Amino acid sequence: MGKKWYNFFVSVHESGETAPEAESSAARTVAEIAASVAAAPAFTAPVRNPGSFDEIYSAANIQKPAHGYTIMKVAEMLQSERLRGLPAEVKRSSILVALDAAGVSIDDIIQDAVRRDRALDTYEGVLEKSATEAENRAAEDNRRLQAELEKIVADYRSRIQANNDAAAKEKDRFFAWRLQKQQEEKKIADAVSYFVSENPITVDAAARPAASQTPAS
Repeated sequence: MGKKWYNFFVSVHESGETAPEAESSAARTVAEIAASVAAAPAFTAPVRNPGSFDEIYSAANIQKPAHGYTIMKVAEMLQSERLRGLPAEVKRSSILVALDAAGVSIDDIIQDAVRRDRALDTYEGVLEKSATEAENRAAEDNRRLQAELEKIVADYRSRIQANNDAAAKEKDRFFAWRLQKQQEEKKIADAVSYFVSENPITVDAAARPAASQTPAS
């Protein structure tokens, strides 16, 4: 057993054993009590509110005994104003006296504590499994979404590139045509130059024809 809180209730000092022997005897006693409790409680009802430990205990079929004493009742007694500030030994003795007066064995209290502890551990495993499965589902969905996103991005990049290529091709066609235009205009300008003092033909793309041109007389 890894949890030692229940050693608070196990006392063997009255037996006359030495301290190491007493501790060993207490450990054996606790181990025997714990061994009598099912390792993993069976949950027979869903837990709708994980924050309610009472609901978890109820779902694990941990019922309050007729005498009313559970480890939770003992915990409340230990934190009461009457016992809170007292030494540990006085607290232990007071609890044992109260249990004896009610006809309740400390073994029953420890068994109740072990059952509740194992119910919590079992339900922790349920929640952890659920959280892990949710994480795995999210990761798988994210991978799918990432693949879809990359496909969409690649498609849009391809379309953007196609647009740029089409625009560049059209621009190249325009520049090629303008070069041919300039050559054509030069041919016209050369022919006109024989008959005018100011040539009205614009060969340079940036040039514009004059508002009025008169041929030479």
